[in-house]
Amino acid sequence: MDDTRIILPESEMPQQWYNIQPDLPAPLAPPLNPGTGEPIGPEDLAPIFPMELIKQEVSMERWIDIPDDILRIYKLWRPSPLFRAYRLEEYLGTPARIYYKNESFSPAGSHKPNTAVAQAYYNKQEGVTRICTETGAGQWGSALSLAGALFDLDITVYMVRISYDQKPYRRMLMEAWGAECFPSPTDRTEAGRAILAQDPDSPGSLGIAISEAIEDAAKDPEAKYALGSVLNHVMLHQTIVGLELKKQLAMVDEKLDCIVGCVGGGSNFAGQCFPFVKDKLDGQDIDIIATEPTACPTLTQAPYRYDFGDTAELTPLLKMYTLGHSFVPPPIHAGGLRYHGNAPLLCLLVNQGVIEARAFHQNEVFDAAITFARTEGSLPAPETAHCIKGAIDEALKCKETGEEKCIVIAYSGHGHFDLAAYDAYHRGELEDYEYPEAKIQEALATLPDIE
Repeated sequence: MDDTRIILPESEMPQQWYNIQPDLPAPLAPPLNPGTGEPIGPEDLAPIFPMELIKQEVSMERWIDIPDDILRIYKLWRPSPLFRAYRLEEYLGTPARIYYKNESFSPAGSHKPNTAVAQAYYNKQEGVTRICTETGAGQWGSALSLAGALFDLDITVYMVRISYDQKPYRRMLMEAWGAECFPSPTDRTEAGRAILAQDPDSPGSLGIAISEAIEDAAKDPEAKYALGSVLNHVMLHQTIVGLELKKQLAMVDEKLDCIVGCVGGGSNFAGQCFPFVKDKLDGQDIDIIATEPTACPTLTQAPYRYDFGDTAELTPLLKMYTLGHSFVPPPIHAGGLRYHGNAPLLCLLVNQGVIEARAFHQNEVFDAAITFARTEGSLPAPETAHCIKGAIDEALKCKETGEEKCIVIAYSGHGHFDLAAYDAYHRGELEDYEYPEAKIQEALATLPDIE
């Protein structure tokens, strides 16, 4: 066997991020002021984001230089390796060639530091001393805590309560890097107290945690807010992954036929696939597949509408596929995929038919994860396991048709802190959730009356 691990030389690491906005097949709907219904301007975002990130949010420049200080930190783990999954191919008996771009090599164990380091850098440049954020499963909170340590910033994390309880080692990792982490909803904010008054046992949601983090940041003149997914500048920072992937595939004379990623807010998926979207729009035959849980079926069941990004209605209105900002998903173990909305850039591409979305149940996802672990050795995060399931499905189709496709798995993070979830799986204690249509309609009833 040749080329099991394809290593891009450090000298070949991309020096720019790719901005997909100039290449979109249709205009991106602007964020709106919820009070006036009018598009917001940079001045509306300045209280919670540093200006350089706001500029990136709206930029129409195709390539944006990565500052040297960020590149130096990236080199702690970048370029990340691309692996050929020979053993998985053999196990499946497929003629497909399966690769996985492994982002678990970062100190935080996922793709999230690619944007955490960038956001910490730009905040530090503008004199910010504290950053407030939310986290679902804990990967983003871990990543921003790492970045805070590297740039000497105080980090406050509001972690969705069910994940805080399920994944204590994530909280411990954040604290090791000097951050403070609270289970959301908390009694520290008006938004949290309001939720607790309605439901003292609330499992929390990303929408609730976002509300708490924004409120905290807005009340402290020394603080700003950081988001680990959804927004345009976050997608931008993650494209270093897909740009590396392009170079690595070229090193082994491969042409991509299919790329599969998991989607919560969209950052990992966008980072790996956006550099290939332009190729698809230019006529290359590429299947780009987004996977999500049936318990939170944003891309597969939700309408494409304007909605708030948080539960307390503190954010601008974003046009996206949304289950409603009051949506509280079931406590599945893929905590990073339990967001009611999704990145507007990604949603536009799904709406335009450029990206296909699929939803899977929890147990079939863990089946795929165990198959991967027992063939390739790496134990994936429950989030990552969704795209492994999608890629296995594609590889088995190739087995039926005899097609020799090149399939890439967007391997976003390891599952070392998710062993309780795997223990529950092996004990037969995982429940397959399919969110009731009545509950979805109840949440959608709260959507703003703006199409």
